[in-house]
Amino acid sequence: MSAPLLERAVGLALRAPSVHNSQPWRWRLRRAEVELHTDPSRHLPETDPDRRDLVISCGAALHHLRVALAGLGVAVEVDVVPDAENSRHLATVRCVDGPPDRSAAALFGQISRRHTDRRRYSAEPVPAVRLTGLVTWAQGFGVSAHPVTDPGVLQRTNEVLRFAAREQRREPGYLAELLLWTHRYAAAHDGVPPLAVPMRTGQWDVPHLQRFPSGTLAPGQDTGPDGGTLVALTTPEDDTAARLAAGEATSAVLLHATRVGLATAPLSQAVEQPVARRRLRVALGVPDQPQIVIRLGVPLPGAPPLAPTPRRPLASVLLRP
Repeated sequence: MSAPLLERAVGLALRAPSVHNSQPWRWRLRRAEVELHTDPSRHLPETDPDRRDLVISCGAALHHLRVALAGLGVAVEVDVVPDAENSRHLATVRCVDGPPDRSAAALFGQISRRHTDRRRYSAEPVPAVRLTGLVTWAQGFGVSAHPVTDPGVLQRTNEVLRFAAREQRREPGYLAELLLWTHRYAAAHDGVPPLAVPMRTGQWDVPHLQRFPSGTLAPGQDTGPDGGTLVALTTPEDDTAARLAAGEATSAVLLHATRVGLATAPLSQAVEQPVARRRLRVALGVPDQPQIVIRLGVPLPGAPPLAPTPRRPLASVLLRP
């Protein structure tokens, strides 16, 4: 296995979404394998006190790596949480003989196309067949996806999202941490830049769906209702392996949604506080553990394309062999 091929695959994995675009991962490349580690220096303690967002972000990067290698014609085996004595080592991906995963390879072209779209979506509802497909992709990782289509469940879910947004802003240090990651220094390779956040116009200012300060992204011209759908991802357990699986399922859902023409935006506020997370489980009426909520919808007609958000260069995220 050539080093340039592995480097290219990891470079594509860096396009994965992460909480506040913090990119909390490190990678170690060996002859025919790649190790995924957390980067504790990029943990957001005020936003993510129990490291849930950090591990889910790394899980999304792990799935991006699977897709990248499959798209490059490489078959893999993946060991998750391989070292009980090293909590930073989340997974080892080994290149093996055999055909690549065809389902993963089918998502390869979406890595560069997927962007978080925080704007209002079209009034056109998401087709039921699209939602069914997303549920199937999540199930491949042992994760349940729950489209919130029932009006009563949607009302309760939105109440939880509003509660989480309100309570989080009362947490000491949270707003300072939010400011840190939305006002990065010039030429930074991380964080959420203004061009990725809609400007506030009063037409569609929904605090529980837009946690970031007003940006410079044009929100779109349509003033009709938003037809977006919320999809909650849950797991039977709530350990590191479950959160990693939720991250992989998040990546799979986002990439598949991109492939079928949907706009997407991960929402993690409702799971970052224990009280809000318990309320979300009750609102959904499920016994499993909520891990993340994804908002998706049909893009507004004529909406301008989104610019890629910055990423750290490969050299800055590699560990020594």
